[in-house]
Amino acid sequence: MGRAEERRARQRGGRRAAPKRRRSSGAGGKSGIRRLFTWKKILGTFFGLCLLGMGAFIVLYMVIDIPEGNADAELQSNVYKYSDGTIMARDGERNREIVDLARIPKDVQRTFVAAENKTFYKDAGVDLKGTARGVLNTLSGKGAQGGSTITQQYVKNYYLSQEQTVSRKLKELVISLKLDREKSKDYILAGYINTSYYGRGAYGIQAAAQAYYRVDAEDLSVEQGAYLAALLQAPNQYDWAIASDTGKKLVQQRWNYVLDNMVEQKWLDGAARRGMTFPEPEAPKPAPGMEGQTGYLVEAANYALKERLVAQGAAEDMEQAKALVDLGGYTITLNIDRKKQAALEKSVKAELTSKLDPEKREVDADVQAGAVSVDPKTGGVLAMYGGVDYVKHFTNNATRDDYQPASTFKPLILAAAVDQDAETQDGVPITANTLYDGTSRRPVMDGDQKVGFAPPNEDDVDYGDITVQEAMNKSVNSVFAQMGIDVGMPQVVKVAGDLGMETEGMEAVPAQTLGSMGASPLEMAGVYATLDNHGKKVTPAVVKSVEHKDRTVEFPEAIGEQVISREAADTVTSVLTGVVDDGTAKRSVRDNPLRDGQQVAGKTGTSDNNKSAWFTGFTPGLVTSVGLFGEDPKTHKQVPMYKAGGVDHRVNGGGFPAEIWAAYTFGVMDEVTEFDLETKQGAAVKPSTSPTVTQSPTRSPTPEETTEESPSDEPTTQEPTSQEPTTEEPTQSPSQSPSGTPSTEPPTGGTSTEPEDPLFPDGDRQER
Repeated sequence: MGRAEERRARQRGGRRAAPKRRRSSGAGGKSGIRRLFTWKKILGTFFGLCLLGMGAFIVLYMVIDIPEGNADAELQSNVYKYSDGTIMARDGERNREIVDLARIPKDVQRTFVAAENKTFYKDAGVDLKGTARGVLNTLSGKGAQGGSTITQQYVKNYYLSQEQTVSRKLKELVISLKLDREKSKDYILAGYINTSYYGRGAYGIQAAAQAYYRVDAEDLSVEQGAYLAALLQAPNQYDWAIASDTGKKLVQQRWNYVLDNMVEQKWLDGAARRGMTFPEPEAPKPAPGMEGQTGYLVEAANYALKERLVAQGAAEDMEQAKALVDLGGYTITLNIDRKKQAALEKSVKAELTSKLDPEKREVDADVQAGAVSVDPKTGGVLAMYGGVDYVKHFTNNATRDDYQPASTFKPLILAAAVDQDAETQDGVPITANTLYDGTSRRPVMDGDQKVGFAPPNEDDVDYGDITVQEAMNKSVNSVFAQMGIDVGMPQVVKVAGDLGMETEGMEAVPAQTLGSMGASPLEMAGVYATLDNHGKKVTPAVVKSVEHKDRTVEFPEAIGEQVISREAADTVTSVLTGVVDDGTAKRSVRDNPLRDGQQVAGKTGTSDNNKSAWFTGFTPGLVTSVGLFGEDPKTHKQVPMYKAGGVDHRVNGGGFPAEIWAAYTFGVMDEVTEFDLETKQGAAVKPSTSPTVTQSPTRSPTPEETTEESPSDEPTTQEPTSQEPTTEEPTQSPSQSPSGTPSTEPPTGGTSTEPEDPLFPDGDRQER
């Protein structure tokens, strides 16, 4: 070893250099890492990251605002109920009805807190641990795992989406914190239970209560509430009707968990808890649809609601009102009586639709029926028949007003005459006893002038001298055409409007006396209900009440003021009993075995060219208007109904319509009643004076006419004087136009074809 090497060896402690350098190199590396990752640096980095995170969160908190609610979470259905509160239908994209928390029992509210978030009333709206776990699970691909508070779940349901992303979870955290600071716990809880999905297509607690227990949310028991709260964890798996044995076991366990938590929180007495049994829910029931009559009823209710929204200023027009209704959230209770509705549907089927056979008779496919039944004391629409099926025939025949009401308008002329103390042009007061000239095609006179109107009677029958009572019984056109001029057509139109007809645009011309305007069964039911109500206005009301969490909708009273005198209304009612007892409705109504002595008033109507046929009748407590309409199912044009249903000739008001009316009315009667009338006229009360006469505006009564016996409770039948009844069907229609020109077609221009065939001049024809 040289000196130099020896010196270096001594300097290095006698160790060899190479191994020393290798070890020194390793030792030097470790010291460098220690110097780089010291505890101070690690802690500094940690706190720096925390500060950075806190800063980022503060920025997020400042940037993220509480957004507008998710439009999908706001979707609600409208709920329609019968008058007894049972559900008729739900209409809307989402089966949800938002209810105020105050309507939900406190114990039921707490079942949801016990199930999902026991610290709900104390926490700040977030579960940081659960949220962090959820974020990590999302980042690691484990899916929707992790816990969250009721506030966070509500935020997810109402403000955000169901997607599982880190950004969505961070937004959920920020919005939940802000929401908890800005809103009350009750607000958040209400939002949560109203937006959550419970299975069976039910969103929100109200829809769930109906879907599982057939009750409203306000009527839920604690046991039932606990089941609904338990459902939220797994709605389909825990639905008792479809759950597997495992699913049933799991939901029972969770139900017990909910109730035990309530005891732990001192929200439920332990003894009461031990006495509780699992409340098995009802079997699923299909949501009521729009099939059958339901669609017509819903449509009518919606129209009434939209009208009120416009009237109250909540909407500027019907289009805007429709948008409000379509948003949902309305609970609409109708005046419809379930039993009467079913009875009306049954009567139409038994007396009409079961007898129609389009394969045998093409015309049978053209027959449409519509009917409305009204309580004259309240104005409520108790039953409505809109057509064969809403999903097959969308036009509501009960509310359509494009067909002539024909002779059912004649009582309104008499009402105007009596109410205004009108006189014939000879100065004779118009009463039930007044004699008119019932000659077919007799020119209608205004003083010495012809008005250019000379309507034929049905089948051109001449009745000669006939009382107003008998003219109503037999529906003599020539009499009421003249009476309209005697009263004054402007006055007739005014009284018609007062009674409830839509008279805007109605011309005050003689042809209107035969019902040539348009009208609906709903409209005519209201008019006759006003007569039945002794002259106090009745406006038929489809809707009983409307509830909505954000607005109040009030409906006006259906019973209004006195529009004609009681004597006038009662006189018309009295006269109309004759139509039933000795007139065009005799066979179908008077002789019906179900009548059982019930007093009835009513009027038949058969329009021009047999395009419509009517019977509107009433008892002291029920008014029903039935209309039949000829409509081509392809073009929807009005067409005749001759020989439909197998009848020999025309479809008359005393046939199918009166038969439907009788089957329905006598089938729903609770008791036999009598009219309380204040009148000295008509068939119901024996007149106190002899009949007075007017056969033409210029002829005075003869002594024989003034001493004619007064009509009694059973009016005597007066044979036509200018035509003997024949024993065979006329070879052509004897109808003529008002100018007197013969026609081989049924009369046009609004001429009523009542009364009945000349084969049965007393009205007792063999109708079917």
